[in-house]
Amino acid sequence: MQLTSEQINIIQTNSDIKINAVAGSGKTTTIIEYARTRPQTAKILYLAFNRSVKTQAEIKFAELNINNVKVETAHSLAYKHIVFQHNYNVRNDSFRTSEIVDILGINSTSEKLYEYILANHIGKFVSYFCNSAAQKVLDINYLDIVNDTKAKIFVKANYHIIRKQTRILLSKMDKGEIDITHDFYLKKFQLSNPQLFYDYILFDEGQDASPAMLDVFLKQKAVKVIVGDTHQQIYGWRHAVNSLQSIDYPVYQLSNSFRFSQDIATLASEILKRKAHITEHENVKISGVGKHDKVTSKAIIARTNLGLLLKAIEQLTEKKKVNKIYFEGNINSYTYAADGASLFDILNLYKGRHHLIKDKFVKSMKDLDELVDYINKTDDTQLSMMIEIVKKYDTKIPGIIKLIKEKHVPDAEKDDAEIIFSTVHRAKGMEYSAVQLANDFLTEEKLIKLAKEYKNEKLDYNKLNEEINLLYVAITRTKNYLFIPETLMPENFPKSNKIILEKTPEKKEYTVPIIYEKENNKVPFSAKNKIKKAYSLVEVRKKNQNAYLPWSQDMDDKLTELFCEGKSKKEIVAYFSRTRGAIDSRIKKLELYEKYN
Repeated sequence: MQLTSEQINIIQTNSDIKINAVAGSGKTTTIIEYARTRPQTAKILYLAFNRSVKTQAEIKFAELNINNVKVETAHSLAYKHIVFQHNYNVRNDSFRTSEIVDILGINSTSEKLYEYILANHIGKFVSYFCNSAAQKVLDINYLDIVNDTKAKIFVKANYHIIRKQTRILLSKMDKGEIDITHDFYLKKFQLSNPQLFYDYILFDEGQDASPAMLDVFLKQKAVKVIVGDTHQQIYGWRHAVNSLQSIDYPVYQLSNSFRFSQDIATLASEILKRKAHITEHENVKISGVGKHDKVTSKAIIARTNLGLLLKAIEQLTEKKKVNKIYFEGNINSYTYAADGASLFDILNLYKGRHHLIKDKFVKSMKDLDELVDYINKTDDTQLSMMIEIVKKYDTKIPGIIKLIKEKHVPDAEKDDAEIIFSTVHRAKGMEYSAVQLANDFLTEEKLIKLAKEYKNEKLDYNKLNEEINLLYVAITRTKNYLFIPETLMPENFPKSNKIILEKTPEKKEYTVPIIYEKENNKVPFSAKNKIKKAYSLVEVRKKNQNAYLPWSQDMDDKLTELFCEGKSKKEIVAYFSRTRGAIDSRIKKLELYEKYN
């Protein structure tokens, strides 16, 4: 293996350092070589970002017969030290809002949805504390992470009770009265001030470290190496901190990307220059030395679940020959909110079908307006996106989800998928031969506008900075081709056969067809048979007044309702004043037989 001069300089150090590595720069290779060149008697800990990276690293170290390296994730390390010792039961997810209401016995008040809004903030406060480096709940201010105006008003008015109930919930986990979360045992691990008996600790993906884990890392006596990419921090919403900027270690660079060509490297650098609109920014040097021509995997990457679902629907309806698809991560996570509510629950709430709602929390809502009010007071972006999907696709949702699941291949067959769908967060650490971006990323035009709007107020630098990082991470997943909406491209960027621009589709305008009456002098058809056809259509239209109006969403909803109620075709035809053929065609278009028979 031929190493670059940058890699050699890193491997030759023997003190605490931080490595700023651009996307695809071989940081894992560098870490492995660093470990390989240490004495065989040295005890080395390699902290991986997640379980899949941990598994891959273990395989690579084993293949090279490097036996003195222990590979862990932050959570697996904490789990061994805390869960076994205290005999805790660990739940796989965070507590749902409705569960917190029940556990703490929160009573409702005259304020609508008070108990659920309060419980939502308690859950978020628990997460904020567990990921922080604070020793006590009293040491941090939950208001620091509340952004929405209505949510802030609620939290300020109820701060004392939110903080008190947060401490009670943490205490119940600590005593083993309820199952603990993954965040909790990581926090308890940090608070125990553990001493890890290693000579070297190598911390990967350091830009997304939680303050709790970073606190553990910095207190160790070992030689410490932390590596990551300052511009790949995209987990601020999970309270990650950019440790590469905060740690005062000598900095080393890895600026050569072996993943992609110079075209993609230049584009990535240009995207990062947008940070100059919100703060001082030093240009990033990226050298693209990757040489990949064969396309073996195509991924569609979106910023949000909503953007990804819209892209999946577009692909599966317009390109019906696509038979095998794969969603990175658990496919159900794209149709469920973190709080347990599903798209189907939101849809049934929207349609007023309370008896079909399964989630206790959603079932407690009177209507969609109440859920929107709840979202405004909790700043719950996941639920907000789900409402957007429901409003856009309405009764088509069951058929859409069914189609997606029918074409989805299991994890073991991922390589057989014709298209891989992923949000940026789930694509982190992945690479694909070709990448297509959804059009839901922040454009430079919008960034400039937001920066100007907040010029005289407190600019949320971290949030806007992370938006730029999301686009940078998405672009740098490709090894070969990039299909990108033209609205996301920098102005006057040179043409490249590796970067294919996609025009933003114009919204289709639906107009009523014009059928001319006999007395109209402007006859649109020259042939006699066409004139006769036009006259016959006029007669049909007189009989069925709405026969040629475009179908609206309200009409589709009513048709679905009548169909589900078992109304006869004759009754439906009479209701809409349309032909039987038109009704049959619309029923087929909406797949009502498939969904509701």
